[in-house]
This record gives sequence, structure tokens and C-alpha cells, in this order.
Amino acid sequence: MQRYLLAFCLLLALPVTAATQVLVTTNLGEFTIQLNEEKAPISSENFLRYVEDGSYVDTIFHRVIPGFMAQGGGFDQEMKRRDSYSPIKNESTNGLENNRATVAMARTQNPDSATRQFYINYQNNSFLNAQGGRAGYAVFGEVVKGFSTIEKMTDIPTTTIGSLGMKDVPQQPIVIKAIKIIK
Repeated sequence: MQRYLLAFCLLLALPVTAATQVLVTTNLGEFTIQLNEEKAPISSENFLRYVEDGSYVDTIFHRVIPGFMAQGGGFDQEMKRRDSYSPIKNESTNGLENNRATVAMARTQNPDSATRQFYINYQNNSFLNAQGGRAGYAVFGEVVKGFSTIEKMTDIPTTTIGSLGMKDVPQQPIVIKAIKIIK
């Protein structure tokens, strides 16, 4: 019994690390993303790198599909691609799933191609998860406050910009005005 009591007391003495939270301010309102650095250390570190260097500011959510997801972080209001750091290793087998309000890394068909773009799921999108040896899209966080701001994005009509080969582009830019670590 004393051994268990000692173990319990030692657990109480361990420092508790709070999950990192990032406040995103857009022209539609604010939302807070809580990162899961334990299960998605590479994706979380990558996301924070862009937060800390300030390069997400004045980027837009350039792809919004109601009932699916909102994607942003890679283009400015003139639809010019922002510079990126090197692509990161895909962490889609980390146990985190593409469920409603989760945040994941956008990528090309190459599983290890994610750079700065991220998306937020409007619903559970299990087809984006790793399955049967097929890489998925790496979830690294969740919107824990202000999901109504994400939902407002679907109220803006979208268009296709044929010259860029882009669909589902909001006709009114949804701009990231500020982004900062709050916890």
C-alpha cells in the first residue's frame, strides 16, 4: 500500500504541461486551435513555425466546401502562393482522426508534401484517415473555441478561378488578420 501511495505522490509532483493553443483572428471572427504536440509533434512544430514567423498573417482561406472542410494558410488575397519551408513527414498514423472541428495538414498526392496549408473539418471525414497502408492526412489539432467562425465561412458564395485551376474559392476573401500563441 505504501508503495502505491508513494507512486501516487510522485505523479502529483510531475509538472503538468498544458497543450499549446493558438488564437486565429479573421475578418469573420476568432477561433482557437489546441495543438496535440504529443501525438503530432512534427505537424505541430511545423504549424507553429509559420505562426511564429508571422507568415500566416494576411493569408486567406482559399477553399471552403460546406459539409467537408475549409482550407487556408497558403495564399494571399491576390491568390499568390506564399513561400514555404521544406515539406514535412506525414504523421497520419498518429491515432488522431479527421473528425468535426479537427485541424490537419493539407498536402498533395505525395504523403510527405505538407508545408504551410492546413484545413479544418466541418464533419467527420474518415476517408481522409490513414487506412490499410494508405497514408492519410495528418491531424494535429482541434478548434476548441469559436467553431461558429469556421461555420460562417460556408455562408460566403464560392467561385472557380479557371486560370489558376482552383475551385470553391470564397468570393469575399476570408483573411487571417492575426495569429498568435495564447497558451
